[in-house]
Amino acid sequence: MSNAQGHIVSVKGLKKTYDSVEAVKGIDFSVSKDELFGLIGPDGAGKTTIFRILTTLMFPTEGSANIMDLNVVSDYKKIRNHLGYMPQRFSLYQDLTVEENLEFFARIFGTTIEENYSLIKDIYVQIEPFKTRKAGKLSGGMKQKLALSCALIHSPEILILDEPTTGVDAVSRKEFWEMLIRLKEKGITILVSTPYMDEANLCGRVALIQNGEIMSIDTPQKIIENFGRKLWAIKSDNIYQLIQDLKTDNRIHTVFPFGEYLHITVKPGYDDLKGLAPELNRMGHSGVKIQEIEANIEDCFMELMQ
Repeated sequence: MSNAQGHIVSVKGLKKTYDSVEAVKGIDFSVSKDELFGLIGPDGAGKTTIFRILTTLMFPTEGSANIMDLNVVSDYKKIRNHLGYMPQRFSLYQDLTVEENLEFFARIFGTTIEENYSLIKDIYVQIEPFKTRKAGKLSGGMKQKLALSCALIHSPEILILDEPTTGVDAVSRKEFWEMLIRLKEKGITILVSTPYMDEANLCGRVALIQNGEIMSIDTPQKIIENFGRKLWAIKSDNIYQLIQDLKTDNRIHTVFPFGEYLHITVKPGYDDLKGLAPELNRMGHSGVKIQEIEANIEDCFMELMQ
């Protein structure tokens, strides 16, 4: 079930205030059936608050949020049967085994492991050898797979995952996203939040969010195409001094560190930076390298923050 526009999730004018702090500032977005939609932003951006409202764990201060044409406030009991939720912190029972956790969550939703095993099989087979191990004794990657299995055991139409790969090693992160893409192909609508900009490219569409406000919503490729200005990568042997010198150069618009390089944009009328490297050499910099590059999602995020 979804509305006339084909949206399975619809959020309008959503606000959440804690005391005098406005955590979510009147946001709008919608998600279509079978979509993999990402909320991308740093800690404190409002991602967890939005997901807690969508999963009926928290009331909004203003605005509305509907899931499958059901209101998250008035229809919360009906909504919960359609959702699978994986919160930011590992929230399963640490003193129960892998198998006991899965059986417990299946029983809550009036189902069995056997009934929906086909949905979790690809994930569960990786932790099945440890099914008698207590959840608290699992590695980060294994905990993640168990939590995802428990969120899926009642065959939900929508899966909501709050920073599922935070604090997990690079291999487990890659495996987790491969699992999400396979679940999407099975017809599950997925909403995922992450502070990792590289994960944005794995989503169909993303909302870039900062300080409770959505700065842009589109496909990752469209957001990059809309960057709209030239971008250079530059480095020297003294990166700290390079930052200071570039920030005082009246041609330079923005300077952001990216690993061993700085990414810089320029003010209108200064599109040619051929003379910059010799100038920096005269100022005492050595090992200067500068090249024009394509923007990535993180560049777009930093630009939108300006």
